[in-house]
Amino acid sequence: MKLSIIMPVYNEKDTIAEILHQVRAVDLPKEIIVVDDGSTDGTRELLREEEGKEETVVVYHGKNQGKGAAIRTALGRATGEVVIFQDADLEYDPGDYGELLQPILEGKSRVVYGVRTLREQDTLRRWGNQFLTLVTNLLYGVGIQDMETCYKMVSKEVIDQFSIKSNRFDIEPEITAKILKRGYRIFEVPISYTPRRERKLSPWKDGLPALWALIKYRFVE
Repeated sequence: MKLSIIMPVYNEKDTIAEILHQVRAVDLPKEIIVVDDGSTDGTRELLREEEGKEETVVVYHGKNQGKGAAIRTALGRATGEVVIFQDADLEYDPGDYGELLQPILEGKSRVVYGVRTLREQDTLRRWGNQFLTLVTNLLYGVGIQDMETCYKMVSKEVIDQFSIKSNRFDIEPEITAKILKRGYRIFEVPISYTPRRERKLSPWKDGLPALWALIKYRFVE
């Protein structure tokens, strides 16, 4: 079963080479689809050196459009039976791919989320994640532990059933909402997680749109 690894990238020059090294080291049939979303810090120049390397496709946005837009672009190139989203900042460990894939291979679920331990996150960010997960459970009648996790592994056949509209970080609740509304069970697996010190997300700029996305997609497509 081929895995399509979707990697949106924006200004990650300090980590991009290492995360690509870690992903390539995973012993699974795979393709890596990197979308540079208008980086201005030298990331783009580093990615030029990655073009054409084994299992790797690099796509460039002319300007910054947001994580959701980058994921849409990557999904349009994906050819694997299963997709997973991978941030480029080294918070997540690609060594967990095998554990995430196992429930799909065993037929237990077609959607698997990696559950983080959030105790090392700063308090505001941790509370925000926990609140959004609570709202998800209340609105959709489920009991998941980590809605905002980046590690969402989904059968390509499932994710092809709906279109993604979000351009920014509200893509996480949008994907979750549309999966749950179609009746798919989200199987959860513990994963490694090391929160970064630099924060790209704002509790207000990104948290409130995420909350609105959960509410909106409960009632509309």
